[in-house]
Amino acid sequence: MTNQEFKDTLWEAANALRGSVSAAEYKYPVLGLIFLKYVSDLFEAQADVIRQRLADPKSNLYIEDEEIREKNEDSFINDKIFYEADNIFWVPGDVRFEALLAKAANADFPQKLDKAMAALEAENPSLKGVLYRDFGRLELEEGKLGDLMGIIAKIDFDPAQHGSRDIFGEVYEYFLGQFARQEGARAGEFYTPKSVVNLLVEILAPFRGTIYDPACGSGGMFVQSAKFKDAHAKQVGKKGDLPIYGQELMADTRRLCKMNLAVHGLEGDLGKTYGSTFTNDQHHTLRADYILANPPFNISDWGADKLQEDPRWKYGIPPARNANYAWLQHMLARLSKVGRAGIVLANGSMTTQQSGEGDIRKAMIKDDVVECMVALPGQLFANTQIPACLWFMSKDKKA
Repeated sequence: MTNQEFKDTLWEAANALRGSVSAAEYKYPVLGLIFLKYVSDLFEAQADVIRQRLADPKSNLYIEDEEIREKNEDSFINDKIFYEADNIFWVPGDVRFEALLAKAANADFPQKLDKAMAALEAENPSLKGVLYRDFGRLELEEGKLGDLMGIIAKIDFDPAQHGSRDIFGEVYEYFLGQFARQEGARAGEFYTPKSVVNLLVEILAPFRGTIYDPACGSGGMFVQSAKFKDAHAKQVGKKGDLPIYGQELMADTRRLCKMNLAVHGLEGDLGKTYGSTFTNDQHHTLRADYILANPPFNISDWGADKLQEDPRWKYGIPPARNANYAWLQHMLARLSKVGRAGIVLANGSMTTQQSGEGDIRKAMIKDDVVECMVALPGQLFANTQIPACLWFMSKDKKA
């Protein structure tokens, strides 16, 4: 079975179990359980890594005397510090995937999962508020959660066999894409097609400097930018640096983003909480070197009445019934003097004359902050039939 066939089979089996539960609700427990399998596998594998270091003369953990080494092996393997040092999440014994799977037939299994996720968060502060903890309220038929875990158990995140972070990333992104196709229009809250993300990243080429997404969804822009940075670093032999900043309106989507960052070994400042970038801008002092974003198209309820004199509206007050030009001006306001932005917007943003939008666009072009606008081909977005385009902007085109 090929890698793609495996992912297809995994998805079809997992999706078949959701019954009447909507895809929008189902994605959180599924992705949460995949995450649990991932961190459990890496935790188990780390014990072998520690053993190897204890026996390796080149390691700073090396213990030459075999008898002393064997006597102290357990204390090292059960020491949290040797997991955190390698960015491995600490997973208590009764929280590990296989231990929970063994209890799947219990009547209170959903509640056990909730407690396990809470315990995992408690042991790893970076996961606080990230994991799904509502298995007890999920309206699945009895036994379905155990069946779902049985399917997910087939995934092997063994770092000795392959790059486990890459494999998890592939599975995670594949499931996000499949859920996006299932959800339709709502998927725009968390998912941008990978081809569009790749295009933005390749054009902006983020390598060194701050990166920002004011509508970050599940974090695809961040993950792909980090991959570009790492690949470029290998080519030029220099280390890149890309501090991440973002904000997300939806609480559940923000958790998806934090989980996505965590499993890719990334850290980011997503603000203190979820909230509107317009009315509760949590990075108002930021001046980013790269901005990549796919904000929601044509939204009308964005708080315009509270922001009539906002300093971000340098080129004109955006219309109350459409936030497209609020997004563009917000991102320009958050760009550094040498920064560049790539934004996905509805195609109509390039030509609209309604409610002063044409005048704002004219002022932006006259000030020479628009590099270009690119109309995208159709059928790229499974979640909307609205034609889309890309805007590229910078404050200094010579930089």
